[in-house]
Amino acid sequence: MNIGYKVLVLLAPLLVVACSMVSVPRDREATAITRDMLLRESPVAVADGISSAADVDILEMSSEMIAFLEHHVNPGSGDYSKMLQLLDAVIDEGGFSLVYDDKTRTAIETFNERRGNCLSFTNMFIAMARHLGLDAAYQEVEIPPDWSAQGQSFILSRHINVLLYFGSNKERVVDFNIDDFKSSYTVKRVSDKRARAHHFNNLGVEEMLSGNHQAALSYFQLAADADSRFSPLWINLGALYRREGLPVYAEAAYLNALREESRNLVAMSNLARLYQQQGETMLAGQYRQRAERHRMRNPYYRYELARKAYDAKDYEQAIGHLKVAVRYKKEVDSFYYLLGLSYFKIGEHKAGERWIAKAAESVEEDGLKQAYNSKLERLLSAN
Repeated sequence: MNIGYKVLVLLAPLLVVACSMVSVPRDREATAITRDMLLRESPVAVADGISSAADVDILEMSSEMIAFLEHHVNPGSGDYSKMLQLLDAVIDEGGFSLVYDDKTRTAIETFNERRGNCLSFTNMFIAMARHLGLDAAYQEVEIPPDWSAQGQSFILSRHINVLLYFGSNKERVVDFNIDDFKSSYTVKRVSDKRARAHHFNNLGVEEMLSGNHQAALSYFQLAADADSRFSPLWINLGALYRREGLPVYAEAAYLNALREESRNLVAMSNLARLYQQQGETMLAGQYRQRAERHRMRNPYYRYELARKAYDAKDYEQAIGHLKVAVRYKKEVDSFYYLLGLSYFKIGEHKAGERWIAKAAESVEEDGLKQAYNSKLERLLSAN
């Protein structure tokens, strides 16, 4: 299946990574704008009819879904066997045939339409797993930043999957994009309320990208009702107000994102850009300086710099970036492999051999492990 499961969680006018601890003068107009003013007393009208979505259960099961489970899963099986039968039922291309698209759907909608993004499929799988009596939860996954452009905006995609518990501290991750998920990724179990905030936040982003700002605001309200501490909804709300030509409201929304997540990179970068556009160069500069410092501590950013340096044949610089990357993020095979290649390029073959061997050790898949070992053998024989 061609499915890359990613969840749209925030919208940024510009990709700039930043960190927090920038002081904002207390007499600024934006600090007087409350959350109710951003959500309930907004100068942007809300769309009619969407409030009914507040009653939607994203994990509701339909009679058709129950019949599907009765046909494919033996109710007398053990929990682990039930999970395997469920996986076979929904992943088998000859049967269920799930298709990836960017739209966020409830469990029932995903089952009926056989398509959706990673949150859609996770909604459906968790609903089915729980109906079978399995202990299933949502899990956020920190994947390498994946940005895409749409119109005048950049979109950062994040990932979410399923975590299953089987007692005695045994767990199993169900991820519909198996090729991209790695055990080295940082993961975090999240509540159903947080997943509901993800869901409505996604719908808000989808409406905003289509130019339906009133509908987008309505969905952001529902996201806040589910979990007001979910920082991406405040970032997206700020993006909405910028599109509406309301910079003070946008600033207030970004500041709320930082109150919930003080090191939120996109919120700070959006504030820096907003201040620059408003001619407030001192505040913009403060954010940029901290942004640059934080960017250089981001292992994935360092890896991208290393790749560029390697392509430019500046192998010493690539090694410098990669040493920082592996210090901040261990057990990432691509980091180790590029570091090994870089050492081979400058003639330090023992160091190169050590790092490529480490890349092979850090992966569980036999095929990938063998691929690294084969590449290492070729490099050694050529030198």
